[in-house]
Amino acid sequence: MATTLCIMEASSMAGCVILLILGILLVVKGGDWFVDAASWIAEVSGIPTFIIGATIVSLATTLPEILVSSIAAGQGNAGMAIGNAVGSVNCNIALIMAISLLFIPAKFKRKDYAAKMVILLVAISTLWAVSATADGTVTWWEALIVLAVFAVFMIENVLSAKRHSKAIMPAVDAPEEVKTEKTEQKPSFLEKHGVLAYYINKQESKKITIKKTGMVIERKDIVKNVLLFVIGAAAIVIGAQLMCDNGSMFASKLGVSDDLIGVTILAVGTSLPELVTTITAIVKKKSDLSVGNVIGANIIDIALILPICAIISAAKFGSPLPISPQSAILDFPFCLAAAAFAVIPALIMGKFKRWQGAVMLAGYITYITLLVLNTLGTISIYPLG
Repeated sequence: MATTLCIMEASSMAGCVILLILGILLVVKGGDWFVDAASWIAEVSGIPTFIIGATIVSLATTLPEILVSSIAAGQGNAGMAIGNAVGSVNCNIALIMAISLLFIPAKFKRKDYAAKMVILLVAISTLWAVSATADGTVTWWEALIVLAVFAVFMIENVLSAKRHSKAIMPAVDAPEEVKTEKTEQKPSFLEKHGVLAYYINKQESKKITIKKTGMVIERKDIVKNVLLFVIGAAAIVIGAQLMCDNGSMFASKLGVSDDLIGVTILAVGTSLPELVTTITAIVKKKSDLSVGNVIGANIIDIALILPICAIISAAKFGSPLPISPQSAILDFPFCLAAAAFAVIPALIMGKFKRWQGAVMLAGYITYITLLVLNTLGTISIYPLG
């Protein structure tokens, strides 16, 4: 009987792990499809390129974290929701950025990154401040304060992207029948409303080439990217649900908290797109791109995801979002310390150093070790729930 029971438990644990991995894969691959399709649709719809990069792509790349934390908050797993968001920031800075800096220390212009770096520190400090109340919760109105920081970030993001944009609209080669002397003097329907609107209104079947990128647009491309957009979004939703359900089950079977699973397995899983971006940037010797991607993703994780979770908790359960002792005592302080150590010396020196990456990576290993040792009862930093 005991043997049979052990086999059933082992099989159940194996199934849980398989579904958890499947959820991570769906989130990562679905996010890849979604970002590519969203960017393509936005570009051919006539949305200015700088708007695409500053808003659509920034939000789309953090969609996995947003959905995983939102679903967890809706299921009442506040620890997992907060752990995933804050854990993703810790993973992004102290693991992914650290790896990038170890290989290629990035140089940057202060005027390009200074505002974003300051906003990141302000976002973490604000969230920690509003959560460090006597009852250890974040209310919906406190969430609005943090959301204001996110609004500032988006405004700065758009203004910064606009400054760096050489052309608001990509130039296009219109089909021969629309290349008249009149369209050369005045903006054509195509130039005003974009490729998608042109196809829909003119039922155009010929190819259109975007000069700036050399991209050739056909009707089949529209169908393909719309399908990828829908399938990618569906994969993210299903994968996020699998991650939340099986992450919680995995935690209960191991006898650990949802918070620990959130800041480790789920955080690393939802940060895989940033890790892939970092590895690609390292290979192409473009570590500055990796750093910029990480900073932007971290601001969204902190200033958007957790406020959304607090609003979901207030709307569904009529109560503020509870902050666990692990988050208050270890996760938030490490998050602020890692961010400050990453950006303040860089702002002073005007570049990142390889030793920063080494120290941050050592700090991340220490942070995870402390979490595990506290969970095992070897040390006592915060009370276990």
